[in-house]
Amino acid sequence: MKSALIKGIVILPGTVLVFVPSLILWLSSGSPVAGDPAERAEGRWWIGLVLAVAGFMLAAWTARLFLTLGRGTPAPWAPPRKLVVAGPYRHVRNPMITGVLLMLAAESLLFGSWLIVGWMLVFFLVHGVYLARMEEPGLEHRFGEDYRRYKANVPRWIPRVTPWDPS
Repeated sequence: MKSALIKGIVILPGTVLVFVPSLILWLSSGSPVAGDPAERAEGRWWIGLVLAVAGFMLAAWTARLFLTLGRGTPAPWAPPRKLVVAGPYRHVRNPMITGVLLMLAAESLLFGSWLIVGWMLVFFLVHGVYLARMEEPGLEHRFGEDYRRYKANVPRWIPRVTPWDPS
């Protein structure tokens, strides 16, 4: 499971949060759309820092829940064996992706790049289609009625104010 977790961290978040944004910044360097990195004194630097920390903490928390409660990893090739309905998963079905989106928003602010905002939107849209067509039907197949109840009570993207109680 350890190698699956390491591969899952390097391949999935590494591609979304490091490789693609780095490629965007490198390819757009010197162009009019390159953006302007934030200075520490600027408000957007501090906002970006807060978003980055919040996104990382949320993603790390949810990954830990997958490992400890779900007995699996966030990677599709070694998924949790148990349905995780704890912590932020009681408010929203995709808090891990919310964490990734917060980190991408932070990168766009820190690097002053509208192209990273574009990448964030593409990632969100593609992932939304993947969730609806692949992941959620797979979860219904693996976890049956438990997942259907969870899906009916917990929204995909906009968090519930009160945590859902599955009991």
